[in-house]
Parts: sequence; structure tokens; C-alpha cells
Amino acid sequence: MQVLYFAWVRERIGLAKETLDTQAGTVMELVDELRAREDRYAAAFEDLAALRVAVDQDLVDFDAALNGAREVAFFPPMTGG
Repeated sequence: MQVLYFAWVRERIGLAKETLDTQAGTVMELVDELRAREDRYAAAFEDLAALRVAVDQDLVDFDAALNGAREVAFFPPMTGG
């Protein structure tokens, strides 16, 4: 699965994207796996209220299933003007 990171999430992790093999069944399980990897991931996912997530380009909640997902993207809330 491709995991994409945008804005300050990308800056904290130091990557724009990576390919992962995961057994996570939900977005939250994926986040827990990522947090456990290194401190930079733990810092990026410290405050989930400050993050949004999309699975295969559809906005979802952190309890969303990853069944067959090809892409997960993490980013701060979007603002408009």
C-alpha cells in the first residue's frame, strides 16, 4: 500500500510517500503501526484531531477499514478562502 504524507506531516516524518506491507485492518491500526516505528512517526501522529485521512482518495474516519486499500493519505485539515 502507498502511504502519502502532506504538509507538516511530511516534514515531521521526512518522507512524502512510502510503500508499506501492513496487516492493519483499519486506519487506526495503521497509525499505531506507524507510531511504533520511530519517534518521528510518533510525533507526526501525536494529535489525531489535527489530521485528516483519505483511503483511495475518499475522506474517511480513523476507524475506517483498509480492506484492499491501495493508498492512504494523511494531511492537516484543508482551509479555504
